[in-house]
Amino acid sequence: MQIEIARAVTDDMVEAFARLIPQLSSSSLPPTRQELEEMVNSDASILFLARDEDGQIVGTLTLVVFRIPTGRRAWIEDVVVDEAARGRGIGEALTRAALEHAAQLGVKTVDLTSRPSREAANRLYQKIGFVRRETNLYRYTL
Repeated sequence: MQIEIARAVTDDMVEAFARLIPQLSSSSLPPTRQELEEMVNSDASILFLARDEDGQIVGTLTLVVFRIPTGRRAWIEDVVVDEAARGRGIGEALTRAALEHAAQLGVKTVDLTSRPSREAANRLYQKIGFVRRETNLYRYTL
C-alpha cells in the first residue's frame, strides 16, 4: 500500500471517488472532476490517496487546514476505505499520514467527527490517540 497526496486530478481519481463516496454517504454525490480539481488546487484542503499493490485507489482522506485567531487548526474529513479493502490498515495509514503532514504545517490540533454507528472507525481513532470531546456540534443547512 502507498499513501500519497493528490497533486493533479486523474481519470482514476474521478473513478475512485465515484466508487468510494457512495460507500461513505448515501446522501452525497461524488465530486465532479472540476470539484476534485478545486480541492487539489486549494491551499485549504489536502487530499490523501491510498493505493493498493496494483496502483488502484482504495481509500481517501481530506485534511482541511486553516488559520484562526487561536492558532493553526485542521479537520480530517470524508475518510473512506473501499469495502473490499477494509481491515488492512488503510484507514490508519491515511490518518497517520494526515497527522504527520499537519504537524509539518505547524497545526496545533486536528479534529474529526465520526458517527457512533461507525464502530470500527471510532475504535481506530481512539487507538491512534484521538480523544473524544464533550461538546455540542451544531449544523446549519443552507
